Amino acid sequence: MDVPVSEDDSFGIEVILTEGETKAPSCPHGPTLLFEKLSKGEERGRRFYACSACRDRKDCNFFQWQDEKVSEARLLARQAENQARRPAFTHQQYCSRFKKFVSLLEDDKKFCQDCQMLFLPGELNAHASHKSRAISVAQLRKPSVLLCPLENKKSNAQYLFTDRSAHFLLNTLAGNGYSKVLCVGTPRLQELIKMRNLDGKHETMKSLLLDIDFRYAQFYGQDEFCHYNMFNHHFFEGEASSAVLQAFLSESDGKKVVMVADPPFGGLVKPLASSFSLISQMWRKLQSPDSRSMDMPMIWIFPYYFESRILECLPSLIMLDYQVDYDNHPLYKHGKTGRKQSPVRLFTNIPPGEVILPEEEGYRFCSICRRYVWSLNKHCAECNICPSKDGREWKHCSVCEKCVKPSWKHCQSCGRCALPNHPCGQGQGMEGCLNCGSVKHKYKACPLKDAHRTSKCQSSNAKREGRNPSHHPFLNPRAKRKSGAARKAKKTAAVST
Repeated sequence: MDVPVSEDDSFGIEVILTEGETKAPSCPHGPTLLFEKLSKGEERGRRFYACSACRDRKDCNFFQWQDEKVSEARLLARQAENQARRPAFTHQQYCSRFKKFVSLLEDDKKFCQDCQMLFLPGELNAHASHKSRAISVAQLRKPSVLLCPLENKKSNAQYLFTDRSAHFLLNTLAGNGYSKVLCVGTPRLQELIKMRNLDGKHETMKSLLLDIDFRYAQFYGQDEFCHYNMFNHHFFEGEASSAVLQAFLSESDGKKVVMVADPPFGGLVKPLASSFSLISQMWRKLQSPDSRSMDMPMIWIFPYYFESRILECLPSLIMLDYQVDYDNHPLYKHGKTGRKQSPVRLFTNIPPGEVILPEEEGYRFCSICRRYVWSLNKHCAECNICPSKDGREWKHCSVCEKCVKPSWKHCQSCGRCALPNHPCGQGQGMEGCLNCGSVKHKYKACPLKDAHRTSKCQSSNAKREGRNPSHHPFLNPRAKRKSGAARKAKKTAAVST
């Protein structure tokens, strides 16, 4: 899809997570997700399937109406396309190739930069016109440095931890007694764990990497890597990979398991939370009967401005002040001040007091909140919390009875704090419910949601049957979403008239 799909998007697109219903069709990234376009004050929108991982049609153009009948020819063509986009080798074949590769002489160990793969001497002709380089054993231990990062922000963007953040995470986990780390989309943490084990100075830790980037199958064994899509909990190698995860989650001999997930920041929160919950449920079933009410220890790494969505899905998580930074991200760097700091935080169900943030980097311990916070995050006596989310010192508004950002001021017309140049009279939440139009609640809390959406469903869908999908305004490849400024200007003009 060309337009970003979000649970709270202004276009009113909602992802529908189904359980035990009709099996979703698949694209090259596994089972698709079901979406629905919502329109203010109208009946239920027509539902459609789209790629779970890619939110841009140029990356994956799969589209199918939920009620659409697909011809046998189209199904066969789709299966052929899915098969064509599979990796060149199975994971087992990659492992066999790697054993042969490491036994080669140093001068024969080659990596094709065009194909992004290790190749054997007998394959030299196939890569003769490509750029290749010799690699050492040390480089094989750091595939995230060797491989070119994927850079699609909306699907499989690979922003890699700096050494600072990776070491902090590893030291925190080891300090809390975790000896098995499930790395979901965190290849650099996986590498650091393996390097730590090689130095022989610490207790051995086990790790399993789940990642949508199949290239890592070249470097890790079948008990160290699973080709996995975290947006739909799909294992590309099927039950064999699922069994690997289940075996890893078993805490035999008292070895504690923790999950660390670092999804692409453009990813939808609801599908991610669903996948993480399914992993937690798998872990819970392996526990003793008296421990099955517990949640799997988890760290979800995501920008702080997604806090409300994350806590809505996983209320047991707490956001910590630690700022995660990345080597290959132009903005998310440590050491900057104010709003230029990295907005990426840790969301975890590990007790906050047990996550010790480094004081030398500007963190301090709040004896009232019983957790470490950023130095500018001052405790508010009225709110009884350290309220800052973005690294700046917030201020308390006695009228709103809460702390707000330092740049905000209380607006008497709107009855709330906002930026000084905000569109006055358009208070937060004034756009109302997409279903019934009420300004007292949002769509998700609408008491008439289900009844209203089914009242005219059949007649509406019948009218739509004759439409060409390419003429649908939301699906038109050439249709561009208006900028935020343009939408605000349109709203202001409507109010003034």
